[in-house]
Amino acid sequence: MNMDEVRAKCESCRKCALCETRHNCVFGTGCESAKLMFVGEAPGEQEDLSGIPFVGRAGKLLDAYLTAVGIERDEVYIANILKCRPPKNRDPLPEEQDACMPYLRDQVRIIRPRFIVCLGRIAAMRLIKPDYKISQEHGVWVKRGEFEMTAFFHPSALLRDPCKKGDMLTDMKTLAAKLNEI
Repeated sequence: MNMDEVRAKCESCRKCALCETRHNCVFGTGCESAKLMFVGEAPGEQEDLSGIPFVGRAGKLLDAYLTAVGIERDEVYIANILKCRPPKNRDPLPEEQDACMPYLRDQVRIIRPRFIVCLGRIAAMRLIKPDYKISQEHGVWVKRGEFEMTAFFHPSALLRDPCKKGDMLTDMKTLAAKLNEI
């Protein structure tokens, strides 16, 4: 399958109840041959309304970090585990994650990024390891098959706790250096 076929399948998905309340399926956006892929947990309100991941306040903060380290947003691919917004931005339920994981796997298979950065604890716990501790392990790279993976603080966490912004900048600088090596 190509990306358009996966997107069409995702947009018609009825595997969980979130399809009943969504405005838009928030599939993903960016370069389909990107070396870098960011994966968050789920869309928020602005993303649900626009159909594009990371366009709200947290997305604008992510954009600022990308700009600060010289990475263009259109050079990366950005997606979430969930493709539909959970009510009131609650944490995604395991069964909702299970329903959406095949779409994310297809996105990764098509894009074949070299680096995957999980944005936040929930994405890291699903993609890296179930007991991931974001405060202790952010920015630590692990090899998973052909990918190098890590997790950074979710930009919305930085909006709630600005003390973590320095850690995010350090992690982003390390990421930019890794990209420059290839």
